Amino acid sequence: MTDDRSNLMKDIVSKVPAVTLGFWIIKILATTLGETGGDTVTMTWLGETTSEANPNGYLIGTALFGVLLVVLVAVQIRARRFNAWLYWATIVASTTCGTTLADFADRSLGIGYTGGSALLLACVLASLGAWYATTGSIRVETVATPKTEAFYWLTITFSQTLGTALGDWAADDGGLGFGGGALLFGAALAVLAALYYWTKVSRVFLFWTAFILTRPLGATVGDLFDKPHDKGGLDVSRPVASLILFAVIVGLILILPQRPGQHPAAEAEA
Repeated sequence: MTDDRSNLMKDIVSKVPAVTLGFWIIKILATTLGETGGDTVTMTWLGETTSEANPNGYLIGTALFGVLLVVLVAVQIRARRFNAWLYWATIVASTTCGTTLADFADRSLGIGYTGGSALLLACVLASLGAWYATTGSIRVETVATPKTEAFYWLTITFSQTLGTALGDWAADDGGLGFGGGALLFGAALAVLAALYYWTKVSRVFLFWTAFILTRPLGATVGDLFDKPHDKGGLDVSRPVASLILFAVIVGLILILPQRPGQHPAAEAEA
């Protein structure tokens, strides 16, 4: 009986990381890498914003990263256990795809940052609503079955794309610039942290709000590094910034504890 219970608990361990301080640090860095990496492909290599612009740069970049994301999500869903390297590779793919997809919607389709943000917020809410209606929960600790994983990654992709649009909206339409946008979203995350530690506000609500807001923070920080001086950036080479961020993320995955979140059913069995 003990062995059966142990095997059951192993089978229902969540396939996403436990939500710790280390998780949020790597998440913010991954979103920043998604911004610089996406811009490297669409702007630097495909020349979307150069004088010899490729009018399909954002579309091509979205297709490339979209295929990579679909492949990684499929592998993630088929995996039997939590794998930190696979998980964070999929997160980076979602942030990079989110960058190019948001730029395509905002700029190539011409709906603007406000329209893009509103559309993508609707997509995030619809995804969360469908997830809850289907499974009865949107807690990340329940992500242990193909169905919940599919909803999880769909919601994450929408949230990453929404975060890019929000970051661009705050920096450009909002007039805050990249530095001001980073301060705004950093302050918002600090408020969420205070609510987490000192109130009883829903942890599920706080998680998804923080997950969304880390993306525009990463987007504005990434743009602050790689945009030219005349656009308020520091004009750091996009490929170099991306390589530095990649190396730091790899180092943190090696150094910081990486363990799966505990599924509620496993807690009940313990």
